[in-house]
Amino acid sequence: MDTPHDCESVEEIKEALQNNNQAKAMAKIQEYLDRQNNIPLNIAITGETGSGKSTFVNAFRGIKDGDAGAAPTGVRETTKKPTPYPHPNYPNVKLWDLPGVGGRHFPADQYLNDVGFEKFDFFIIFSDTRFRENDVKLAREIQRMKKKFYFVRSKIDNDLRAQKRSQREFSETETKEQIKEDCIQCLQEQGIQSPQVFLVSSFELHLHDFSLLTETLERELPEHKRNALLFAMPNISLEIINKKKKAFQAKIKWHATLSAAAAGVPVPGLSIAVDAALLAGVVTQYVFGFGLDRPSLKSLAESSGVPFDDLMTVIISPLAAREMTADLIIKVLSQCAGTAALIAAEEGSRLIPIIGIPAAMALSFTATYSTLNFILNNIAADAQKVFEKALG
Repeated sequence: MDTPHDCESVEEIKEALQNNNQAKAMAKIQEYLDRQNNIPLNIAITGETGSGKSTFVNAFRGIKDGDAGAAPTGVRETTKKPTPYPHPNYPNVKLWDLPGVGGRHFPADQYLNDVGFEKFDFFIIFSDTRFRENDVKLAREIQRMKKKFYFVRSKIDNDLRAQKRSQREFSETETKEQIKEDCIQCLQEQGIQSPQVFLVSSFELHLHDFSLLTETLERELPEHKRNALLFAMPNISLEIINKKKKAFQAKIKWHATLSAAAAGVPVPGLSIAVDAALLAGVVTQYVFGFGLDRPSLKSLAESSGVPFDDLMTVIISPLAAREMTADLIIKVLSQCAGTAALIAAEEGSRLIPIIGIPAAMALSFTATYSTLNFILNNIAADAQKVFEKALG
């Protein structure tokens, strides 16, 4: 659901378009889109020292431990103060690596006040074994302050390997069920009712319960914050890729309306210049959102063991893994006969008295809407193929 501010902006956009005030409409549409793209989301990652918090922060952001900008990892208490780690492509989404609960600098009974709990949208409490007294104290305090919290049993890949070596008849499903049941029972014995526990390996986010965790977060977040989480999420399933596609599709009408408003300004060539810059910006969002930029593809190649060149072979769109510019967009559009015809018709319609400008606006809306849908479909299809090549 849009915020009251957003609803007010939509009404202002409609009013400006009805009054043929294209300049105001363009400014208000851009303001609305910018606000939608910069909704802040602050995720608190906490738990005892050595529980795998920092590794999870890095994995979620598509960064390896030890890379530039990565959260420091180690068995010692490496996090001395609450430290924000913005997503590299979506800086409005920050994962906060919090000091270990019960460390000498942050005793459990003062923890939430010391880390500034009020700025976080929700908390994820990590443990690599059984959840302990400090974890339960923290959960109770978070609940008392009416914030959401979730338990993550980390390093599940280590447990599965150990069990596989020690058991003659090993069942991964049964082992995971037993680990989860033990965690839930432990938390219930300490007074936590209906605890939500998720089994996660930061080195294998596409496996185990990470998808279930993200579905739960999406469901329980305020609606206007869901896209912020969704776009920042790694592509660990085809379902997430499809959700991103639908979220991007919902914005196309606003981009097309912005294009139409520009077409209503009687300056020759302005509409084409605005459309090219607009499309370059939007397609850049698609490429980063689906992880088809070169840094993300290289990171995926390293983590999956599938060579970068092999991933590139399944990509068809000429706009993926490229630096996006208005010139590149114009070059690609010129090769699409239907779009080129619409653009030519738009410019030609301006010469028609009285009805020329309204006709140009309608043609510009149609061209931008159909072009973005076409590009989005191709890039989403490429994202699916890359996922199947690397992780499927």
